[in-house]
Amino acid sequence: MKSNWIKYSFIIGIILTFQSCLAVKEYTRSEKIEDDIYYRTDMLPKDSTSMADFSYTAIFKDELLQQYIEKGLQNNLDIRMALQNIATAEAYLKQAKSIYFPTLSVSPGVSYSTSSLNSQQAAFLNDREWSTQYNLGLNSSWEIDVWGKLKNAEKAQYATYLQTVAAHQAVKSRIVAGIASAYFQLLALDEQYRTTQESITLQEESLETTKALKEAGQVTEVAVQQTEALTLNYKARLIDINNNIKIAENQLSYLMGEPAHAIERTQIENQFIPTDIKTGYPSALLRNRPDVLAAEYALIASFHDQEVAKLNMYPSLNISVSGGLQSMELDDFFNANSLFANVLGGLTQPIFQQRRLRTQLEVSQIAQHSALLEFRRSLLMASNEVSNALQTYNNQDGIIRLKTQEFENYTRATEYSQELLNYGLANYLEVLTAQQNALNAKLAEINAKYAKLNALVDLYSSLGGGWK
Repeated sequence: MKSNWIKYSFIIGIILTFQSCLAVKEYTRSEKIEDDIYYRTDMLPKDSTSMADFSYTAIFKDELLQQYIEKGLQNNLDIRMALQNIATAEAYLKQAKSIYFPTLSVSPGVSYSTSSLNSQQAAFLNDREWSTQYNLGLNSSWEIDVWGKLKNAEKAQYATYLQTVAAHQAVKSRIVAGIASAYFQLLALDEQYRTTQESITLQEESLETTKALKEAGQVTEVAVQQTEALTLNYKARLIDINNNIKIAENQLSYLMGEPAHAIERTQIENQFIPTDIKTGYPSALLRNRPDVLAAEYALIASFHDQEVAKLNMYPSLNISVSGGLQSMELDDFFNANSLFANVLGGLTQPIFQQRRLRTQLEVSQIAQHSALLEFRRSLLMASNEVSNALQTYNNQDGIIRLKTQEFENYTRATEYSQELLNYGLANYLEVLTAQQNALNAKLAEINAKYAKLNALVDLYSSLGGGWK
């Protein structure tokens, strides 16, 4: 009879558990969220395809850059740390899935006791009694998920696990963008280094010409000193560029998870620039941006945490079962008469818990509101980053074209002024100014080319590319 009662209790508990699963509230995304996502651009998306849907190998065609990105994805320490966070969250998720099962513990023990000589029993017997008892017990307890509290706890932990997965994807996206940006910066610095070297060579030739003109009485020592000072300025600039090259190489090595070393690379002129940029619809950020995904998973986790805090105020149904062997004689320990069993079932309704449950609910509500604000902030930031990258990417072609023309004009001005100086028809300051302007225009042209490539990186990353 007792065994049947236990069996029926467990069956009822299972039924209640399944019923509670059906009653659990599900997170639903607000319909107003997508209304806040838009790109500030005249280029409207033609279809839902986004460049973020493509692998980095389809965006960055340089084979050396592809090798460096692959190294970074394998060796970068931030990625390894993110994987450890996933493993930790997975362990907690396994624990959350096990919460439906009863706990089970075993408690072997032995007790040896005697009564007081001043007790009523000892006074009656006029002697001290000694007793020994051996115990081997199995204890089990089970909370029936009547209201769905355990299911909400599991869902919260699952959302936390997905948040760590999305965080890992976000790290991958940042590593891809960081390596590509550092590589393009190296290419730009190389071009600046070559340009400055060429300018130094021309400036040294100009210095010799100026000295000759001084000997001929066409210019003064001031012209020689000014020309030499400009040459020294270019040489100092060359040292600074070389220093930046070493720093950029060190940064790229770090992103690849390697000690600092020289980086093999191609040239900035050989880089592939996509002509057809696909941004997809703004709402695609909700599925492509891993940081946005992580923010929403945090919101989902906080939603279910709040449900748990609410349900903690409801009565809980617990079933406790204990049984085992108990005997005063070791020889009789494994006898059938030594068996014992207890079954206890009951409801526990919290009444006064020193405001602990109310505080937990209030804190969980605040946490959910904060998570919602963070989710909205991540969406606004994502759409803003896409808008900025689009503006920069689309405007750089015009800047490159103008800077190229500016450099060509200053180059011709340098040639003309040098020729006029040789015939005594121009001032040496005109030559120096034209030379310096030509170098600055060329460096600005190189910076505009780098800005174009870097805007491509930013656009790809801001759309959520790099982790797929």
